Amino acid sequence: MSVLEEMRIRSLGVIDDAVVELSPGFTAVTGETGAGKTMVVTSLGLLLGGRADPALVRIGAKAAVVEGRIALRPGTSAVLRAEEAGAELDEGALLVSRTVSAEGRSRAFLGGRSVPVGVLAELADELVAVHGQTDQQGLLRPARQREALDRYAGDAVAGPLAKYAGAYRRLRAVAGELEELTTRARERAQEADLLRFGLNEIAAVEPLPGEDAELAAEAGRLGHAEALASAAAVAHAALAGNPEDPESVDATTLVAGAHRALEAVRSHDPALAALAERIGEVAILLGDVAGELAGYADDLDADPLRLAAVEERRASLTALTRKYGEDIAAVLGWAEEGAARLAELDGDDGRIEELSAERDGLRSELSVLAQELTDARTEAAARFAEAVTAELASLAMPHARVSFAVGQSEDPEGVEVGGRTVAYGPTGADEVELLLAPHPGAPPRPIAKGASGGELSRVMLAVEVVFAGTDPVPTYLFDEVDAGVGGKAAVEIGRRLAKLAKSAQVVVVTHLPQVAAFADRQLLVEKTNDGTVTRSGVTVLEGEDRVRELSRMLAGQEDSETARAHAEELLAAARADG
Repeated sequence: MSVLEEMRIRSLGVIDDAVVELSPGFTAVTGETGAGKTMVVTSLGLLLGGRADPALVRIGAKAAVVEGRIALRPGTSAVLRAEEAGAELDEGALLVSRTVSAEGRSRAFLGGRSVPVGVLAELADELVAVHGQTDQQGLLRPARQREALDRYAGDAVAGPLAKYAGAYRRLRAVAGELEELTTRARERAQEADLLRFGLNEIAAVEPLPGEDAELAAEAGRLGHAEALASAAAVAHAALAGNPEDPESVDATTLVAGAHRALEAVRSHDPALAALAERIGEVAILLGDVAGELAGYADDLDADPLRLAAVEERRASLTALTRKYGEDIAAVLGWAEEGAARLAELDGDDGRIEELSAERDGLRSELSVLAQELTDARTEAAARFAEAVTAELASLAMPHARVSFAVGQSEDPEGVEVGGRTVAYGPTGADEVELLLAPHPGAPPRPIAKGASGGELSRVMLAVEVVFAGTDPVPTYLFDEVDAGVGGKAAVEIGRRLAKLAKSAQVVVVTHLPQVAAFADRQLLVEKTNDGTVTRSGVTVLEGEDRVRELSRMLAGQEDSETARAHAEELLAAARADG
């Protein structure tokens, strides 16, 4: 069995430096009011990933430190999770440490490895169940009562609840999308109209890729046609000669003469022959250029009508680029994206129909699953109530009866369960409330209204004992679970805790000697004269010391012979009962 062996607490609240050694069975922590007993619970809470409150740090200290040693059974999920986090076990034990600075910073260590605090919380769920006064108040809330019932029911509820939760989340998403589509209908219609206008405007112009650049070049040629023709004519005359002036000298004639001069003597010198070939290439190139210049001049279009048509087309394209993109390529890109978006908007009506159908299907599915949850909870509630009632009989409440009310609230917008339309939420449609009839003839009433403080403590203990038989954890920590209880009821609580300790480790912070007497180990928390709890302030009581402490708890007088006799009687009765 996994057990918490010891804790060392430094600079936490009134505790300066103390070591708490725990029994694998039943450990009772006692001491004067204000001595720091509750700091044991607080320390364990920190070790288990609880909230770090800098106000807990002792005044004058830089940080509070809690260290624990937990012996783990090999192969358990807790061991595997610790190893996943990089922790190393020390001879089968896991060393856990938590530091809280006065500034509020918190650090956690597991098996020598720094880990997120959440890892400690994950281990806590498997290793320890902590119960204190706040937990009793929590048990008064219907939501906590439903959680307790679901925990007891196990897979019978967990299975359909997981399916229900998935369907519920999907329904929320579908309903949200439907609401957005319907509430934004006007905005979507306006957006669609703007897209259609833009697409129609672009379609009317029918721009082609790169057309704007081509037209700009053509407009440049048409606008300077005379200058271009004159320049081409002058260049052509310089290359090929002017037919109107037979005596003019042109480049082609001069190059041809040079070529003939070299050809006549090329056989006498290879170098000169090479130059002759190059001049020949120049002559060919000049002929080609002269021919192209002649063709350019002939092909040049100086038609003012064509120029006007080009400028008109360019104006149409410019109107598009002013609205939809910096050039025609960008305009065509906008049109492509706009068409896709318009198709999406036009498809919203169809999408609304699809979502509406899915929503109706999910609501039907939730109705079926909610009914499964109701049936499973109702069946488990009967067993749970019977088991808790039996436990209460052993806690000096033999005539008390516990029951669960599993019901629903009417809601016309809800889901159908049991032939009625009822409200539903993320955990189903059920409203669960724990009822208590403390004695015969008393009507069952919610425990928040029908249970005294002592009765509530015993109901909570009974619930936890029932859980121990169905979903056990290795260690249970109770902080004054016996509040408001005394006399025979206190003895029965002690006896029941001792019975629970036969299958699990039980740590109880108590002010009742009837409970402490049943403990396998009793720890005394004492302050020194300066108001602190030091290393010697948490001691294991044995023999005469334990009798003295029980006497103090009984009568407030350690040396009272009557109280001592009663204390010894309590111890003897507890040992005989065990």
